Amino acid sequence: MIGRLNHVAIAVKDLSAASASYRDGLGAKVSAPVDLPEHGVRIAFVELANTKIELLQPLGEHSPIGRFLVKNPDGAIHHLCYEVEDLLAARDRLIHSGARILGDGAPHIGAHGKPVLFLDPKSFAGTLIELEQA
Repeated sequence: MIGRLNHVAIAVKDLSAASASYRDGLGAKVSAPVDLPEHGVRIAFVELANTKIELLQPLGEHSPIGRFLVKNPDGAIHHLCYEVEDLLAARDRLIHSGARILGDGAPHIGAHGKPVLFLDPKSFAGTLIELEQA
């Protein structure tokens, strides 16, 4: 069921500074920032040969990333995103196995323009998992 690692998301206070660290310090290609108001974030992707790093900055006072940064003021890994061939089949299999899906269980459009679901960290050893339709 699980496919390749699509990205590792890191919550940051300052997207420009974090982007510069990857671009200037590590020589990585970093995308232009994009606001995703429906998710309460501003993002940029660090593009690697085998995956991506998604840098997440809070957008607005009700951003879930803002709340995450209160607990992790220096920034931290926020979630892992895996691709799946059939998101709805994956959701149904996970629910049947006892895993908890966050929200209402309906897929939402993610940063790549594809349907995504988030899985409760309590179901995955404390790690927030995003599943993205491949």
